[in-house]
Amino acid sequence: MSPAHLPKFAAGSAACSVDRAIAERDKGCGRDAPQRAVGRPDKDNLVTDPIHPQRDENPLSDDKDGATTAAAVARRCSGRTLLRRSAPVRGGGIGRVARTAAGLICPAAIVIAGCSGATNASQSAGQPVKGQPAFPGAVGYGAGSKGGRGGQVIAVTTLADGGPGSLRACIDVPGPRVCIFRVAGLIRFTTKPPVIRNPYLTIAGQTAPGGGITLAHEGGPLGFTPLVIKNSHDVVVRHIRVRNDRIGGKQGSEDSFTIENSEQVILDHVSGSWARDELVNGYGDNDWVTVSNSIFAEGIPKHDKCALLASDPKGPQHFSFIGNLCAHNGDRNPDVNFPPGSCAEVINNVFYNAQSEFAEIWESYGGVPVSLIGNSFIAGKNTHPETIGITRNVVGSKGLAKVYLADNQFEGDFIRTSPLLKEVEVAAPPCPATIAPAPAAQAFEQVLRNAGAFPRDTFDRGILNQLRDRTGRIVRQPGVIDEIAPGTPYPDGDGDGMDDGWEWGHGANPRRADAWQDADGNGLSNLDQFLDSLSRTLSQRNDL
Repeated sequence: MSPAHLPKFAAGSAACSVDRAIAERDKGCGRDAPQRAVGRPDKDNLVTDPIHPQRDENPLSDDKDGATTAAAVARRCSGRTLLRRSAPVRGGGIGRVARTAAGLICPAAIVIAGCSGATNASQSAGQPVKGQPAFPGAVGYGAGSKGGRGGQVIAVTTLADGGPGSLRACIDVPGPRVCIFRVAGLIRFTTKPPVIRNPYLTIAGQTAPGGGITLAHEGGPLGFTPLVIKNSHDVVVRHIRVRNDRIGGKQGSEDSFTIENSEQVILDHVSGSWARDELVNGYGDNDWVTVSNSIFAEGIPKHDKCALLASDPKGPQHFSFIGNLCAHNGDRNPDVNFPPGSCAEVINNVFYNAQSEFAEIWESYGGVPVSLIGNSFIAGKNTHPETIGITRNVVGSKGLAKVYLADNQFEGDFIRTSPLLKEVEVAAPPCPATIAPAPAAQAFEQVLRNAGAFPRDTFDRGILNQLRDRTGRIVRQPGVIDEIAPGTPYPDGDGDGMDDGWEWGHGANPRRADAWQDADGNGLSNLDQFLDSLSRTLSQRNDL
């Protein structure tokens, strides 16, 4: 990556002290501001929301569309000086320092890059979830998912919607199982898409030859979310793309990925686009969930949302959102709204080109405990001066959130954090992080290299190039799914899901099904080790 394409964040440690000194002079700004929701300057986003219906109320509004602007909060908070921002300084940094030093009043929670809480958080050791990881490198609260370990190895041999050899058939089999792909291409569900209900499942998209596997619905009355995990547990999905390229019959049922009333779930190295509801949605009574190393881009307005981590939760939940890219989505980048007693962590992600809000902290379920560490918030073509990087929405609040901010970096001309956050910021994570966070600038590069389903398709490569070059914008209609190379499946004479050549080289027996044995005695089953090797090899071949 050339120096011109490195993240253009301001270091600004000296400016932090200036900002904080001025904020101290204007003490009480964040705490005494009217307790109302901040955000939604775009009228298109002021829609009736079944998850957060209170979002249609904007009593603090002072514009004709009824949208509450961060500037309005700042004006009423300060009472003396209009909050102003300056344009980014080309070649690196955010040009707010001179104006702040010149005497403009800055609410305590609106900070420049490098001021988002403690800066040593990325050096702290994580506390991994106990138990055997679902695969080497599994992270977050879902890392202990068993998936299909020890079960049947089932070959997906057709791209058909259903029938023998289909992905649907593998999903519907009871008991532990691993779906191995002997085909590559587009699986379009011409009937209602399958729902993953039977637990103990691994969908190993990295085994597909050629260009990998993409899922899509048919559109029209049967155009529902292509990948749904519902009333289940111990499910692992890796290296699968979902492209909602057709308009379905019901906007509220058109996510790319939905996790509902399920636990011990991992979505890792997946990619979703063009959903008319959330690109990834947690609904109901979930727990012990990880969404990691994935790309969620180009949600379709007027409900262009990246990630709704919880909606209608029944009790405390553990949820990790780690190493992902949200790009070209108006808001919910992500939306965090869990009950007290939960553990939510948003670590080392990149959020690009939000329109009204990037990250949203809600309290309508009693006040979420959440840590946001080492994330990058980057303006794009649709980001404007009233956009908010991290906002606290308190309309309908049933209790105070606990928000830990550390080493989050911001680039561009927008409000960094809501003044209302100051009241709920805490000095230490509400729950120990499950990983040792990387510094935000390092995490940015890791996302460029590592996020998404591999092999990357044209869409994901394009989104990552747009992030790198600070181009692209929110789209109004779904795109077209590119042709997917069929490739040739690796030889697997004994049908145990592993490449015969790999088995020879690692002490396994290519003439006998030995997926769940441990030929080299390293503590991993043969199949787990093979699937990990495939995933790592594919990601190392990325051509960005």
